Amino acid sequence: MTTATSTSGAEATAAPTFRLFIGGEWVDSTSGRTFESRNPADTRDLIGHFQAGDAADAARAIRAAEVAFQTWRRTPAPKRGEILYAFGALMAEHKERLARAMTREMGKVLAETRGDVQEGIDIAFLMAGEGRRLFGDTTPSELPDKWAMSVREPLGMAAIVTPWNFPMAIPCWKMMPALVAGNTVVLKPSSDTPHCATLLVELMAEAGFPPGTVNLVTGPGPEVGDALVASPDTQIVSFTGNTQTGKRIASIAARRLKRVSLELGGKNGIVVLADADLDLATDGILWSAFGTTGQRCTACSRVIVEAPVVEPLLERLERRARALRLGSGLDVTTDVGPLVNGGAVDKVASYVEVGRRDGELVTGGSRATGPGLEHGYYFEPTIFAGVKPMDVIAQEEIFGPVLSVVPVPDYPAAVTALNQTRYGLSSAIFTRDANTAFRAMRDFETGIVYVNAGTIGAETHLPFGGTKDTGNGHREAGHAALDTYTEWKSIYVDFSGRLQRAQIDNQPD
Repeated sequence: MTTATSTSGAEATAAPTFRLFIGGEWVDSTSGRTFESRNPADTRDLIGHFQAGDAADAARAIRAAEVAFQTWRRTPAPKRGEILYAFGALMAEHKERLARAMTREMGKVLAETRGDVQEGIDIAFLMAGEGRRLFGDTTPSELPDKWAMSVREPLGMAAIVTPWNFPMAIPCWKMMPALVAGNTVVLKPSSDTPHCATLLVELMAEAGFPPGTVNLVTGPGPEVGDALVASPDTQIVSFTGNTQTGKRIASIAARRLKRVSLELGGKNGIVVLADADLDLATDGILWSAFGTTGQRCTACSRVIVEAPVVEPLLERLERRARALRLGSGLDVTTDVGPLVNGGAVDKVASYVEVGRRDGELVTGGSRATGPGLEHGYYFEPTIFAGVKPMDVIAQEEIFGPVLSVVPVPDYPAAVTALNQTRYGLSSAIFTRDANTAFRAMRDFETGIVYVNAGTIGAETHLPFGGTKDTGNGHREAGHAALDTYTEWKSIYVDFSGRLQRAQIDNQPD
């Protein structure tokens, strides 16, 4: 949660001030303006003051990255990989400290922030290994005494624009493939989680990334983000966030034909068929719907249920949802932490009012109050029943702890309901029938499909991304992530000693 700087007295004195990281140095913003980051579980807790960077600061960082690129691209890829290994090891060493800082700044429970850090570790090690692969292709030439091959080349400076809900994993998902491929980066994190980004970049500097290779500019999106996207010196833009902003970024970047990777919204559904293990399905649905307080692009916000098991499933979901404990994510007894800021609470509340008209409120529906919750942004886990596939709460991304239960008569109707959204990120099915499970793998129009599991839990060695308005076709994680940050170069070596013309019939009999 962020606010304009207006503190005074002891609180302002006690809170540290953090800087930008440009060209290997920690520096103040050009304007000298700062903003605050506060704990969403208790807004009295001021984490620190952060530089409100602007276009001038973005330009400084771009210039530093440009200068560093000429050396970094020529650093052997295995050597680049060794620095990624060192960074991953540092993250592992500091995992608990990083996880606790993350919970304090964005709210999700400690078990989840540990997982967030672990994803950063995993992708660092995975991409470090790519430093000894970065494979191309060698193919036979159609001409004698001629060699044909292709190699990957880095593009240049990558603008990395990241959200607050995975403030270490997502920056690592983007920066690790960019860096191992030989690009340099400027990271612009969400203004809700500048401290997480600062801690991450501190470890990157300690790991040995050369000055200018990694740069950090905190500040508002309209000033820093737009400057990075519009700059003629930015070769790649990688953005994770809402679909509207992603489309605007794509429009700006298209004017210069620059590479853009977009990971946007989701309206993910879980299909539960009559033959499903309902206890297992309940576990998967609750974790997917209320983990991270529903603030994941892969969160389950729709459960599409075959008619015979609607009531028994609803009974399980209601009972379990009512028992979830809200509170600070640093408390080991907490199941659900706060929303990230006051705007998120207002947004969720507005969708709940829509839901009261669309469906039947089963549980929740209000801002959570009570001892220990007075100073945080808490909202009750909420379930609606009797929702129709095209209702507003079954179509629009809410990004909060709101779950819609959509009854359907059979599997074909479930497929139709699942696919009738403008998003296509993640989906799941619970069934004991192997044939139906394989049909779902074929029929579900999403980039990720789970069988007998929830909609969350992607692993770093497989591609991550979606279809439709969820993105523009690029993938993060896995070796497919390298495609975003590299260009193919085809190379031909003719050692025949004479001019040979491809596709020309000039060969001796």
